[in-house]
Amino acid sequence: MRFSKLFGKTSRQTPAEVESISHRLLLRAGMIAQTASGIYSYLPLGWRVLKKIEQIIREEINKTGGQELMLPVLQPFQLWQQSGRYISFGESLFTLKDRKEHDLVLGPTHEEVITELVHRYVQSYRDLPLLLYQIQTKFRDEPRPRGGLLRVREFIMKDLYSFDITEDGLDESYKKMAQAYKNIYTRLDLPVLMVEADSGAIGGKESHEFMLITDSGEDEVIYCSSCGYTANAEKAQFAKAKINTEDMLPLEEVSTPGTKTIEEVASFIGVPANQTLKAVFYSADGEFTFVVIRGDMEVNETKLRNALKCSELRLATDSEVNEVGIVAGFASPVGIKGIRVIADDSITQGSNFVVGANKMGYHFRNANYPRDFRVDLTTDIALAHAGYDCSKCGNKLSSARGIEVGHIFKLGTFLSEKLGAISLNSEGILQPIIMGCYGIGIGRLLAAIIEQSHDDKGIIWPLSVAPYQACLCSLCMDNSVVASASEDVYQKLKREGIEVLYDNRNESAGVKFNDADLLGIPLRLTLSPRTLKKQSIEIKWRAEKEFQLLPLDNIASTVKTLLGKKANLLK
Repeated sequence: MRFSKLFGKTSRQTPAEVESISHRLLLRAGMIAQTASGIYSYLPLGWRVLKKIEQIIREEINKTGGQELMLPVLQPFQLWQQSGRYISFGESLFTLKDRKEHDLVLGPTHEEVITELVHRYVQSYRDLPLLLYQIQTKFRDEPRPRGGLLRVREFIMKDLYSFDITEDGLDESYKKMAQAYKNIYTRLDLPVLMVEADSGAIGGKESHEFMLITDSGEDEVIYCSSCGYTANAEKAQFAKAKINTEDMLPLEEVSTPGTKTIEEVASFIGVPANQTLKAVFYSADGEFTFVVIRGDMEVNETKLRNALKCSELRLATDSEVNEVGIVAGFASPVGIKGIRVIADDSITQGSNFVVGANKMGYHFRNANYPRDFRVDLTTDIALAHAGYDCSKCGNKLSSARGIEVGHIFKLGTFLSEKLGAISLNSEGILQPIIMGCYGIGIGRLLAAIIEQSHDDKGIIWPLSVAPYQACLCSLCMDNSVVASASEDVYQKLKREGIEVLYDNRNESAGVKFNDADLLGIPLRLTLSPRTLKKQSIEIKWRAEKEFQLLPLDNIASTVKTLLGKKANLLK
């Protein structure tokens, strides 16, 4: 490709409202263009990268026995009613009607469609296991698109679905996919962590995310350097130390005027925050819910949503709190009736807590569960933080920011039961097919590579996905000798099968070098009057500072050998 013919322009200016490094560099390099909030066009250079990422994914998935197909973007809303998941997806689900008033969905994912297909074509365990996948466009009405390709409303995803007749079969499929994902990230030169995760709106049992650790990540990863425990903050557990194990004392009401926050109450009474219980109020699918947790901890809303098995969870409004007669700032479950109460299990890890007295300006001392109050459910709903004790080994936990670049989970029989995907097992008994789901957002993965691999000059693509392997910079294009020699080298490189971007523009060396660095093409070749005098060409790897001169003779085969060696080093 000649640079002069390339569609898309590089820019020296940083676009306004850019939120991430990858967003800034992709726009400046002319690889993507924003069409609307969370909606992007891929320009030729960006599209070449995307297709190379797709090919690597295809190769690794095909090695596992995966079969590629293509499912429709438009899906009958009826399928989502059958599964019930239109509720959990909520407002993120794009819906529309056709001219005959049939309700349709723009697919945010394809579990319903693929399960219905398997229902049609699978009758017996002899038809299983199956690994079916596609690379397809998805649509989700994200409330806050951000970071360029990191969180968008229209995106390309590789989604694979496994179908097995036994739990052991699901385990085997899950292990295959986990290894395939690791192989993919290795080929992309991405140092990714596999972490325990929540399955989200899709549901399921065992679940793992693949996280790239980077400051620009929107997810928090909790990990233990001692034993290797790693989990998304939404899922992470920690050891809750028992505090104040003294005998229970009588419940005592004390005046606490002007103290509403945990810090104010603890300071006024003279106890640490972990000697208090905090009240937090939620609306869960419209039902008012009173949540209790130890005062030194925070509620993990993902854990709470899972515990309540609700679709919509939000903090209760002031009017909702007042409507049920709760005295905000002085509330506790002591004496509360007719309201659902959910408690973190930290309330069992101590005694004689300070809690609200449910009247303005007063608290109780020495509240103990279950002597003084009842709860409907006690479970782990606490948010893990760095500095807490690891539940596996007892050492201190740490945290880091990360970008999710893949998610795998065991869905089980939730959807197959609802959509009738059943099969005869080896004993001739009909049973629901056991499913697993495995996703990779291709655009987000592209952005993550840049977040991981860049410098102050621009992108540094790994050779495996770079839009072109080499950039040929011809200096002094008005010099006929240089122009002729450059064209000769360009043609030889192409004949050797090398992907080369030929910068034939009538621009200065500085402009050409800056653009080559911005685009992140792995190998730069430079021809100039100076190098031609020596019958040589200058080469420089994008990630290295040094350059060297190579003879023009057999330059195409020399470059091919160099690229081959570099590719082997990255395997």
